[in-house]
Amino acid sequence: MAFTEAFPVITVADLPAAVAFYTDGLGFTEQYRFPAEGEPVFVTLRLGRSELGIGADATAGHELCVYADDCDEAVARLRAAGAEILAEPADQPWGERLARAVDPGGHKLMILSKL
Repeated sequence: MAFTEAFPVITVADLPAAVAFYTDGLGFTEQYRFPAEGEPVFVTLRLGRSELGIGADATAGHELCVYADDCDEAVARLRAAGAEILAEPADQPWGERLARAVDPGGHKLMILSKL
């Protein structure tokens, strides 16, 4: 089992304003949005080789999104390493399996694998 990539995800109350700020102000380009049609609830932006996820949520915050070959194995590994598991792995409508954890320092992690 391997972890394959990671990028920060921030949550904001006004997603369109945040996307405009990062695209117009910093030169990011939109790579992905969910749902594809209508008002998005999540957008991935790219700047060079870096990515930033932005989600719509009334409470501003952040977490580290980490992709793994196998979400269930990743959660077992993190649990053994001392992480608190907030949400067990579950399939999501956009085609990924997702779990949530907190590292020993209190930082939130979103663990994903592709279905």
